[in-house]
Amino acid sequence: MLPFSEFARHRLLLYYKGDISALTLFGQQANGSVCFPHPLPPLSSPLEEDETEAIKISIHPATLLNAVNRILQFDNDLLAVEPGFTQQIDAPGGIITVHMARFKLLDPPHRLMSSRNCTLRTLPELRGRPPAEMELLRRAYVKVMEG
Repeated sequence: MLPFSEFARHRLLLYYKGDISALTLFGQQANGSVCFPHPLPPLSSPLEEDETEAIKISIHPATLLNAVNRILQFDNDLLAVEPGFTQQIDAPGGIITVHMARFKLLDPPHRLMSSRNCTLRTLPELRGRPPAEMELLRRAYVKVMEG
């Protein structure tokens, strides 16, 4: 696994959306977090649009995606970065930028995720996550449904 410091300021949400049914599922790690490769720190909170800082890109979303692919041992063509989704989280150590990637499959990869000690869950199944993650998921769901 990559050192935590490399991703101290970056996270990725993984999701699946059915093209026909519009079923939307989000990836969840065994530790419960929906952020990859590491959970958000305690006391994190999403910034509102008028509070965000100009994003100084230090890791391109594709680089983060490639690293998550290596960590989870996914094929490089399994996920695609979702353009237009970038959220900032105020965390005790500073701003964390969250991007999103979509599974490019016809069917949900439940078995694949299970083999990586992860799951795919609907938004209602993820209730009870920390407030920062729930707000991230809400914003991600809005983006997915509007896109």
